[in-house]
Amino acid sequence: MIGRPQTEEYNVYYSTYVSMVPEGDIAQILREQLEETTAALSAISEERGDYRYAPGKWSIKQVIGHLADNERIMSYRMLRIARGDQTPLPGYDQNAYMATVDFAENSLRELIEDFAAARKSTLSLIALLPGDGWVRTGSANNSPLSARALAYIIAGHATHHLNGIKTNYLK
Repeated sequence: MIGRPQTEEYNVYYSTYVSMVPEGDIAQILREQLEETTAALSAISEERGDYRYAPGKWSIKQVIGHLADNERIMSYRMLRIARGDQTPLPGYDQNAYMATVDFAENSLRELIEDFAAARKSTLSLIALLPGDGWVRTGSANNSPLSARALAYIIAGHATHHLNGIKTNYLK
């Protein structure tokens, strides 16, 4: 089993996400999270998908689209780092990404399926990572980052946003 990442394996910005992940096998946690997340999101009505709980906040559809985007970016970083690529990876601006897409054009079901596809791709990558690949460290957004830290960041990020949907959008 791959242990939790050490704090020097990721930027302090990600500490909240890493701390949200329970103890256990990270691959199993990500699999269970996929089922829980898709079930919770599938219970939301299509009409509710465009709901924003406050002006300037993302809609439920936008949050789901962001989850898929972020999953792909973090998984790509994991691949590069686990394979020993030492090329510094750039950060990304989630708001700039959001400004170029209109998730309102997609159905809630399409967005949930897209998130599930992104997560399944992450799980496939994780299943094939060699043991030493997990602890390899690279650089992203001018900070050190390990492959195993990325797995925990992915899980914690999804938990963070699912909690936000439950708290702010489904009252």
